Amino acid sequence: MSSHHFVKENQEPALLILETEDLSFETVAPLLEWVPTVLVSQTEVWTVISWGIKIDVILADLDFQRANFHLLEEQYPVKFLGVQQGKYFQEGLQYLVATKHYAVNIIGLAPWEFEVFPSKELGLDIVLWKNGIRYFPIAGGRFRKWFPKGEIRVYASEESLFSFGFGGKLSTLQVVGEVVFPTQEGSLEILAPCPFWIGEKI
Repeated sequence: MSSHHFVKENQEPALLILETEDLSFETVAPLLEWVPTVLVSQTEVWTVISWGIKIDVILADLDFQRANFHLLEEQYPVKFLGVQQGKYFQEGLQYLVATKHYAVNIIGLAPWEFEVFPSKELGLDIVLWKNGIRYFPIAGGRFRKWFPKGEIRVYASEESLFSFGFGGKLSTLQVVGEVVFPTQEGSLEILAPCPFWIGEKI
């Protein structure tokens, strides 16, 4: 029996596709392993359909719904979720919270486009994918993770003094916006007074 049968409903990270520019199917494919709920903005529907991905929800305004009503039959059991003024991200998140999902991968959204830093109250673990970078939210305080030699990106919306270092040797750096930070192979420690995002190349 496939292990898929043991995954509880809505317990796999959902996939919210807002933009597919500079994105290949090969990048998205690993996120589909556990057959997640897939939400797609109306602007990316045709690209995602061409990839052969099963779409569960199309985030679309009324004009798109009227013009593409045939998709409800052709892509059954897909459904439309009405949006206004292109607020695909906001409506998508509200839908996932309402349907009790616990996590989501958002394709085509950067940390500086995320309106409010995700909090525990939202009830969703969120990972952002944008321009070949995968961003994870960190609540602040002390963070430690092993990284290969290369670089990471650190984004903070407020100007703050961060401490970075390997092997307990920390140096301070003023961070505002996105900063590219070189890494050596090993456990990187970050001390931060505020929430921030860490970005890694995909």
